[in-house]
This record gives sequence, C-alpha cells and structure tokens, in this order.
Amino acid sequence: MLRYIAGRIGQAVLVLWAAFTVAFVLLQALPGDAVLIKFQGGDLGLSPEQLADIRASYGADEPLIVQYLHTLGNALTGNFGYSIQQGVPVADLLQANLPSTLALAGLGFALAAVLAVAIAFLSTLSPFGWLRSALQSLPSLFISVPTFWLGITLIQVFSFRLHLVPVIGGSPAQQLILPVITLAVPISAPLAQVLVRSIDEVNTQPFVAVVRAKGASASWVLWRHVAKNALLPTLTIAGVLFGELIAGAVVTESVFGRNGIGRLTQAAVGGQDTPVLQAVVLLAAFVYVIVNLAVDLLYPVLDPRLGRRSSRARRAPAAPRLEGAAA
Repeated sequence: MLRYIAGRIGQAVLVLWAAFTVAFVLLQALPGDAVLIKFQGGDLGLSPEQLADIRASYGADEPLIVQYLHTLGNALTGNFGYSIQQGVPVADLLQANLPSTLALAGLGFALAAVLAVAIAFLSTLSPFGWLRSALQSLPSLFISVPTFWLGITLIQVFSFRLHLVPVIGGSPAQQLILPVITLAVPISAPLAQVLVRSIDEVNTQPFVAVVRAKGASASWVLWRHVAKNALLPTLTIAGVLFGELIAGAVVTESVFGRNGIGRLTQAAVGGQDTPVLQAVVLLAAFVYVIVNLAVDLLYPVLDPRLGRRSSRARRAPAAPRLEGAAA
C-alpha cells in the first residue's frame, strides 16, 4: 500500500511539473509584452530607460531558460511573483479570492451530486415508463445548456420577474443560490449519465437476481446492494469533473459579478498578467491532482476486492523455471 501511495504521489508531482512547464511555454508564446501593455503610454510619461528598468525588475529581459528556472524555484516556495497589472504579490491575490471560489465550487459540486443521485435513483425506482424516460433525458438537456445562458436565465426569472433571489444587495447566502445552481446543473449531467449506466450494469449481475429471489424489494436492492457497486465509476468521473470547477467558476463569476479566481483570471487574461495566469493554472492543476489522488486512495476502501487482489499479486510465487529454458 505504501508503495502504491508513493507511486501515485510521484505521478502527481510529475503532472504538476508538466502543467507548470506547458503553461509557462504557452504564456511566453503569447504576442505582446505584459509590462509594455501596462506601462507604455503617453499618460505615464515613462522614458525608454525607465521601461527597461521596469522590465528588468520583473525579469522580462532575461533568457527564457533563466526565467523558467527562476519562476519554478519561486513556485516551489509558494512565491508566484508580483502581478503586473495590480502590483501586489500574486499569493495575496490568490489568498483574497480563493475562499469565494472554493465556497462556490464546493456547494456547486455538492448540489450536482444530489441532482445526479436523485435523477439516477428516481429513474430506476419509478414504476412509470414515461417518467423514467423523462428523467433519463434530463442529463442530455443539462449538459447542452451553456453556462452563461443558464446564469442569465436564472437572473431574469428568479431575480427580475419573481423577485425571489436578489442579485444585488442580498446576504452572502442569497448571493450564492443562483451561482451554485448555474455551476451545478452542467456538472450533474455526466455524473447522472454514468451513475444511471452503472446501475443498469450492476442490475444485470447474478448476485442481484439472487437477492431479488429472496424477496427483497426493489428499493432495498438498490440502496443496499446496487448503489455501492455502481458508485466506483461515478467516483472516477466525479474526480475529473471536480478539477473542471475552476474553469466553470470563470464563467459563473463573470455572469454574476462575483469576486473570485474566475474574475481574477478574466482580468489577468485581458491584461496578459502572466504571473497571475501561471499561478491560476498551477492552482487548478494542484486541485485536480489532489482530488484524483484522493479518489484513487478511496477505491480500496469502497471495494475491498481491489486491496485483496493487489495483496495476492504481491504474494504470488514466481513461475518455476523450466529446464532447458535458457537453451
């Protein structure tokens, strides 16, 4: 088990390094110069020598390999440099905006999981064929709805027409309702699709027929025997989707005017603020890696057969060497 954990941690470190390197190369390949975009202009009255000094202070005049090693070394210590557009440490910007995005992402993912479980279980237990078909078609509808359109529609209906949820001036809890729904609906679609398919596959297993033959009800079989076995594929896709919540938060926070990593990323893209963009990419990769590492470590807990299988593989004796094999 320790060897497995060490291997997964090593893979996680490699993924983070690859994400950092690819982001650095792509950001450096962008046309234009972020320092010149910020400081070059007649209203500032800076001379070419002063602009050169500013570029030197940001390390923009050094060779790319030197910039890469310097940025990588600082990132390992949690130092992401200074924002070119705002002139403050990038770490301070992340610290100020991350809690809002984490609250939005966590609540959105929790609501998405509730929607997916409700759709999958109700479509399985419903005695009406038309209702099962309607529920199973909801994920396809949810996944096809653009996030920005859904957010605007929710604002129009629940804020402007029904006056149920204020967009401006509400409490922090009220301001989270519509953004959480906007973020949760597209995420719930693939979760529900995988869970419905997994439940259908588990229902065809022989042990399910045996339990039903003993007189167990459909709901008992689903909750006590089918759900746990159908959870593993859903857990895999859940880890992948959780890593995409940062991307979903960019659109959602922009639509609702919320401060967070999404708004910070939008502003950094507009001003080519490469230190901020580099830090956001590394943060998103870190969240993705940690969540998927946790999912991998949960597999043996949810399915003990995996742990026993790996133990038997380690204890299995080597195949006997046949005489004359060397010949």
